[in-house]
Amino acid sequence: MMTTLTMRINDQDAKLIKEYAGFHGMSVSEFARNAMLETIDDADDLVALRKAIAKDDGTRYTLDQAKAELGL
Repeated sequence: MMTTLTMRINDQDAKLIKEYAGFHGMSVSEFARNAMLETIDDADDLVALRKAIAKDDGTRYTLDQAKAELGL
């Protein structure tokens, strides 16, 4: 199933978006979908990063230590 979303933008922005999408071989719909989903993914990544930073105790390992820990 496909849903249609509508957005209002001024003519200058519409022209820029159409040119950008066309230059990259995409339809405006593909470009908009990709941009919106990437924005959501970036926000999710930022939440995960902030959680990881909050849990970080500052311990660091050398490559040799990491290999030993993993049995490599």
